[in-house]
Amino acid sequence: MAEGALVPDDFDVPTEFVGPGFRLEPLGPQHNGADHAAWTGSIEHIRGTTGFGKWPPVEGMTLEANLADLQRHADDFAVRRGFTYTVLDPETGDVIGCVYLYPSKKPEYDAVLRTWVTADRAELDGTLHATLVEWLQSSWPLGTLEHR
Repeated sequence: MAEGALVPDDFDVPTEFVGPGFRLEPLGPQHNGADHAAWTGSIEHIRGTTGFGKWPPVEGMTLEANLADLQRHADDFAVRRGFTYTVLDPETGDVIGCVYLYPSKKPEYDAVLRTWVTADRAELDGTLHATLVEWLQSSWPLGTLEHR
C-alpha cells in the first residue's frame, strides 16, 4: 500500500455506486456550482443530522473556495488518500448530498464515513448512510469503520 493511502494498491476503487434513490460518482471540480448550491441551501439540516460540527460554515464560502476544496478532494481520490463522492439523484442527476471516506483520527478506527443530504432529501439520510456502511464493510478493504 502506498504511503498515506487508505486502501491497498490492488483494490479497484469504485467510480460509481447505485443505491436506493441515489447514485454516487467521485466528487470533482465539475460539480462545483451544483455542490455549492446543495450545501449552502441546507446548512441547518446538515449541521443538525450528521455531526459535522461547525461545517458547513454559516457564512458559506465562495464558489472559488469551494472549487479549491473540490479539487483537494479529487486529488485525495487520485492518490487514494481519501474518497469523496457526490450523491446524485439517479433520475435527474441533481446533486443531493456528499459522502466522505477518510482515515479516522481515532486510533481504534481505520476509516471514517460521513454523509449528508440536502434538506429537501432528508428522508434519504438514513438510507444513504446505512447502505454505504453495508457496502463499505462488505466490499472495501478498510478495517474498522467509524460512522455515526
